[in-house]
Amino acid sequence: MGVVLNIDNGKREGASIKELIDLTASDMGRVNKLILSKAGSDVEMIPEIANHLISSGGKRLRPMVTLAAAQMFGYSGEGHVKLATSVEFMHTATLLHDDVVDESGMRRGKKTARMIWGNQASVLVGDFLLGQAFRLMVEVGSLDALDILSTAASIIAEGEVMQLAAAKNLETTEDEHFAVIKAKTAALFSAAAEVGPVIAGASKPERAALRSYGMNLGLAFQLIDDALDYGGNSKDLGKNVGDDFREGKVTLPVILSYRRGTAAEREFWKRSIEENNADDAAFEKAVGLMTRHGSIADTIGRARHFGEIARDALAPLEATPQKAALIDVIDFCISRVV
Repeated sequence: MGVVLNIDNGKREGASIKELIDLTASDMGRVNKLILSKAGSDVEMIPEIANHLISSGGKRLRPMVTLAAAQMFGYSGEGHVKLATSVEFMHTATLLHDDVVDESGMRRGKKTARMIWGNQASVLVGDFLLGQAFRLMVEVGSLDALDILSTAASIIAEGEVMQLAAAKNLETTEDEHFAVIKAKTAALFSAAAEVGPVIAGASKPERAALRSYGMNLGLAFQLIDDALDYGGNSKDLGKNVGDDFREGKVTLPVILSYRRGTAAEREFWKRSIEENNADDAAFEKAVGLMTRHGSIADTIGRARHFGEIARDALAPLEATPQKAALIDVIDFCISRVV
């Protein structure tokens, strides 16, 4: 059941990534072929599990960002296709691992791999995809790109552990939550945006601009996901609405509602999050409390703030179709709140 709110709150109409898709269409065709090739294995279960998630309808936003960022600086070669594929494999591996850690049952409207093949197989196939990602990075031959993506892989793992340590902890602060999502989500967006300029020979300020763009885009993206769990729909979210609540995740809307609530409301949050009393009725009450305290609206407001930082990061760069498309991505990510 649950409640779907109208959390429009100033949505930008017509936000779209059509230009990004069009600009990267040819290269993404090559990425998709490489994904299918490198996800293959003589071990039958590996391509079965990998293809289950790879073919499940994700937008492939991160690899498109890598391709557009490389094009933006005039790159011509094969390296950006391999790095974009590496980025997508890293993301897919993270999803496989996340679903095990979170004990998730559904992703993008389908049963998670762990529900079909089990936790052990999901973790091991995620490891296989990470290995393939690093093989592709080595083939590109850029130590800087390898350093950026390998560092991101370490940071993502740290973020997973940080989130695990903070699980069901209602005393988590806003700053602590930002540290988690910066590591878990924004680090890969940042790396995806920076490696394109790196192999294109861009200057240090240009690399820094794309790195900042990706980091702040990732923060905005995750905060919108936080909001959507309490006021969106499954299509936009890529998983069931209310999953964060049922899994006891302490996201920003929960943090704000808990801190702003009365003593009785804080007891409700403790029962729901810490003691797993998170049924449909509790979810509806949680949404009501968030509405009362403006927690969802403020989460969206913070996402918009990071979106503006991402926009400002690109401002000094030369106007190109790719730059305009990357700016569109910011609006698209935030416009998912409907």
